[in-house]
Amino acid sequence: MSTNRLAEETSPYLLLHKDNPVHWYPWGQEAFQEAEATGKPILLSIGYTACHWCHVMNQESFVDGETAALMNENYINVKVDREERPDLDQIYQAAAQTMGYQGGWPLTIFLNPKGEPFFVGGYFPKEERFGQVPFKRVLEDVATKYRDQPEVVTNDATNISQAVGAIWSRDLRGPFDPRLIDVLSVHVAQRFDIFYGGVTGAPKFPNAPLIETLWRAYLRTGASQFPMLVQTTLDTMCLSALYDHVGGGFHRYAVDERWTVPHFEKMLYDNALMIELLAQVGVHNRVPLYRIRVEETVAWVLREMMVGDAFATSLDADVDGEEGAYYLWTAPEVDATLAGTFAQRFKDVYSVRSEGPFNGKNIIARNNGLPYPLQDADEALLKRQRDLLLTARLNTRKAPLRDEKILADANGQMIAALAFAGSSYGQPAWVAAAQKAFAFVSTEMADGDRLTHSWAAGKKGHTGFAEDYAEMARAALALYEATSDAKYLDVAKRWTAVLNTFFWDNTQGGYCQTAVDDEPLIHRVRNVFDQASHSANGVMIAVLTKLFLATGDVTYRDQAGNIVGAFAGEVGRSILAMGTYLNSLETLVTGLQIVIVGPRDSQKTRELVSAVLGRSLPNRFLMVVDPSDALPEGHPAFGKTMENGQPTAYICQHQNCSAPIANPVTLSQVLQLPPRPPQGGRQ
Repeated sequence: MSTNRLAEETSPYLLLHKDNPVHWYPWGQEAFQEAEATGKPILLSIGYTACHWCHVMNQESFVDGETAALMNENYINVKVDREERPDLDQIYQAAAQTMGYQGGWPLTIFLNPKGEPFFVGGYFPKEERFGQVPFKRVLEDVATKYRDQPEVVTNDATNISQAVGAIWSRDLRGPFDPRLIDVLSVHVAQRFDIFYGGVTGAPKFPNAPLIETLWRAYLRTGASQFPMLVQTTLDTMCLSALYDHVGGGFHRYAVDERWTVPHFEKMLYDNALMIELLAQVGVHNRVPLYRIRVEETVAWVLREMMVGDAFATSLDADVDGEEGAYYLWTAPEVDATLAGTFAQRFKDVYSVRSEGPFNGKNIIARNNGLPYPLQDADEALLKRQRDLLLTARLNTRKAPLRDEKILADANGQMIAALAFAGSSYGQPAWVAAAQKAFAFVSTEMADGDRLTHSWAAGKKGHTGFAEDYAEMARAALALYEATSDAKYLDVAKRWTAVLNTFFWDNTQGGYCQTAVDDEPLIHRVRNVFDQASHSANGVMIAVLTKLFLATGDVTYRDQAGNIVGAFAGEVGRSILAMGTYLNSLETLVTGLQIVIVGPRDSQKTRELVSAVLGRSLPNRFLMVVDPSDALPEGHPAFGKTMENGQPTAYICQHQNCSAPIANPVTLSQVLQLPPRPPQGGRQ
């Protein structure tokens, strides 16, 4: 007799459904064998812990006995955590879009026993609402069609599967002229909102790779349009409701073009990308707002997102079914918490009203047009008041559900962010936290040189995907730059070798998402588009370039060029989805190798390092080489020594190195790119 089979799973999302009356299966052969044996279709439901509408559908339908009975009678029901199995999510999201559905979560998709989709939807309400078909009617109609029109279903499934396969097998190869980087950057700029920042329209996501594209264009060209768009975007996001002004950290996205109404979930990967982006821009502009947001966001990560030495995946948007409950405040709550501290001043600055716009409650945000920053004394008072609200929130409110699974790719992003921001802002504790997380992933989530994608409750999850190796290799290189410890460079080489052995597509080039020895699915994904996070192929162009810069081994550079060529035919059509690809391509074309020869514990060496870290150089790779060490013979700085017995820097590009530079001030001046634009923050 069928039962719910999720109790033994480790995914926090799947465990939320273990007590449903639905006879859920996890993804696996057992479910498909049962579908084949019973002649039933598969109902595949894909979601994730921090998804608001996933919870709504669960509470409306999956806990309902009548709905569950319909599901159990007519379907083999399979639940998937899209963060645990991004390979399945990509395949079936593509299928959904092929069938005319825009995609997103929850995804409700119906498959034949071969895994081929034939009908799709997303969130279905329990009862008909706003023209949406109720879920029970969908269940009945699809079951009837599957039973009464088998030839139609078979034909639909075959056609849809072939269409999806064509997406991943498309030949995207082509030549690429590096001079087009500037043209493509202008195209990206033209799609940005000049008033509120971000890509024009709604909803609005942070989209850190595209903001970085604009920032790189400014550093490369000095054109004023680029920093204006970057600062408008970052200022607005940092002051708006997208940011948690009480506890730190950025929410997933805003539903409106002005960033005033967020979707309240907080994702590890979003915050990793924002930390790194704000630090990258902030070290050039010296904008206090950006440094403050980095410090506050890192504090939130270290306070609320640690699982042992590594990082949890997300915080839910809801508490007890109320979206945003943890983050919303009534005016009386603010008055009571800030009693005796000029509460009215706080309410004026943060737009707290007696009848807030969210069922009488308010989002704490500074998007009311008041100048930022205020006088120092005012800002200090506001900081103390925010701390009081945070203490009250931590002590008196039920926290959102935290998804405690550890993902290798998202952890790699946070490790890289902490390593970069920590070294840039002189915060060794951040670098130390990154090192601990790296040690966890590279030991507890590894079997030799092979990585596991996820870890939860002491158990390893699915085998690693290309994104895991790419992001962890990138993290290793970031830690190498931050610490000069050669073990990180060695690990990056090994994980790159795994990618080349198990993930490379020998037909068209580029990396596939799954390894050649992974579970066979209906399609093998090969992707270059940024989605919720970086694409593995985009990341690896930069990783391979930096390995070339570190070693002088041209095979790394050639491999990076092969990835560029594998997808160059698509970049003109899909540039808004290829920010990481374009950014990494610029690193390949203009990569800067900065080599400092000197004792690592020397004060003069540290001063030269600080001069480098004080510049925004997203395409640089920094190496500190002890005089007793030798660079590889193929490296352009091979044989370079200290000048007059003093620590000395060499700037190398295109296999040529500068004259020796021993003065930190001179080094800083040489590395100065365009002059600093006006200070960030609304005036």
